[in-house]
Amino acid sequence: MKKAPTIAFMGAGSMAEALIAGMTKTLYQPEQIVVTNRCNIERLSYIQETYQVRIEIDKEKAIKEAEIIVLAMKPKDAAEAITSVAEAINEQQLIISVLAGVTTETIVSLIGKRVAVVRAMPNTSAAVGQSATAISGGQYANAAHLAVAKELFETVGTVAVVEEQHLHAVTGLSGSGPAYVYYLVEAMEQAADEIGLDRAIAKDLILQTLIGSAHMLKATKKHPASLRKEVTSPGGTTEAGIGVLERYRYQEAVVACIKRATERSQELGKALMPFPSAK
Repeated sequence: MKKAPTIAFMGAGSMAEALIAGMTKTLYQPEQIVVTNRCNIERLSYIQETYQVRIEIDKEKAIKEAEIIVLAMKPKDAAEAITSVAEAINEQQLIISVLAGVTTETIVSLIGKRVAVVRAMPNTSAAVGQSATAISGGQYANAAHLAVAKELFETVGTVAVVEEQHLHAVTGLSGSGPAYVYYLVEAMEQAADEIGLDRAIAKDLILQTLIGSAHMLKATKKHPASLRKEVTSPGGTTEAGIGVLERYRYQEAVVACIKRATERSQELGKALMPFPSAK
């Protein structure tokens, strides 16, 4: 592995763990990563034992030694957490935020310095190197900062650079997206059980069906509606199943789901008090 910048994670939840899991398999040596959180020593110990990264109870110490700081706490805790370490942050560091809904402007204002902030929205598939991540730069982030962030997130999947105004939509679509897929799999497993299929066999069939369908979409470049119609013979089994989904307004439910998640991302950002811009 090549030498990468030292990185400090503020927060040790599922997203932080997914990123650490992916990064330590590729670009980062475990000793280059230090993790801190508000007060959950048990969680920090688990992260250390599982990934051999360093942990630090003293948050300011963890921040001062890092070249990159990843903000991965819960959005509702962001204001308190960021202001508590603001004095330890310097303008040569790069701040990467994976906080849903929290703007780069808010983060800069909380820190009170002209610090480069890149906002990112990965998903938990980062743990297996398959995240879909979107990133955008704040006021003081330049092309070099975006390049560093892009390289970091490419260690755990694919990366798209977008305007920050689109990150709420990204959050609702791909940030939360794995949960929608898992919810679908839950339903398919329940159906398999009710129609009498062995659970282990059913699970293998379901997973390969999802993987194969994704590969078809990527490899053929065909519109999903075209691929769906190719499977749907008139009067056949697929048509019968799709008919039920249409009666239950399946597509409408999925669209409403993504829109509501997007709205919630916006709400989380607005929940933080407005702060004056850093001078």
